[in-house]
Amino acid sequence: MSIDEIICQALAEDIGEGDHTSDACIPTDTLGRARLLVKEAGVLSGVDVALRVFRQVDPGLKVEVLMNDGAIIAKGDIVLTVSGRSNSILKAERLVLNFMQRMSGIATQTHHLVQLIGQSKTRLLDTRKTTPLLRELEKMAVRAGGGHNHRFGLYDMVMIKDNHVDMSGGIAKAIDRVHSHFIRIGKVLPVEIEVRNMNELAEAMSRGGIDRIMLDNFTPEQLKEAVHTVAGRFETEASGGINESNIAEYAMTGVDFISVGALTHHVRSLDLSLKAY
Repeated sequence: MSIDEIICQALAEDIGEGDHTSDACIPTDTLGRARLLVKEAGVLSGVDVALRVFRQVDPGLKVEVLMNDGAIIAKGDIVLTVSGRSNSILKAERLVLNFMQRMSGIATQTHHLVQLIGQSKTRLLDTRKTTPLLRELEKMAVRAGGGHNHRFGLYDMVMIKDNHVDMSGGIAKAIDRVHSHFIRIGKVLPVEIEVRNMNELAEAMSRGGIDRIMLDNFTPEQLKEAVHTVAGRFETEASGGINESNIAEYAMTGVDFISVGALTHHVRSLDLSLKAY
């Protein structure tokens, strides 16, 4: 589903048969203007989405963007101004804020963890733990915060996780079946496999046919040993139990990627408001 389709359905959900409050209180031809105000510090995301919302509600609305996605914002900053029919501004208000507050919350949390990683070579990844149908928006927010996107869905990368290994009868069988599948479909995709211990790591490396190894729930000490064992033969990714209290320690192991599901599934929205002036 495209961003414009998401916005269309979200507006239909909110407006329904009409905004009776605005239509009753404000004459149709009344013109107004409003500012989008920052009420707490963070990292901005969702400006382009806001522009699309205003455009869908009323192409006649004029928006002046003062701050762009990825900007460091502080309380009192003005992100944009919008002018035009007052009823149209009010119809767009809540959806603009709902999108931007959540996206800015994700960008802010992502930026915080990226700062904790510091100057290491490790890159921070999101996961598929996203709000259904809003994945594209949430992954945009991760990028605005300085993070990187993992696979978008089940279709653009093969990730052999623990359940796949267990249900297919082991690591070797799972990898072999993936490559047989590639032959059947006439397509080759990047392949990542999750391992839970050093024995599984050795088996995956011995079998080959993979691009990246996810080291799941390893301690920093175990991860350092695993990264040394891989020694550049495959990309490495750490996942599981990683948060702001230990992410710097994990990054110091030399792992290529750290994936954190909490970037999108456990985040607090940033406080923004749209005020007439």
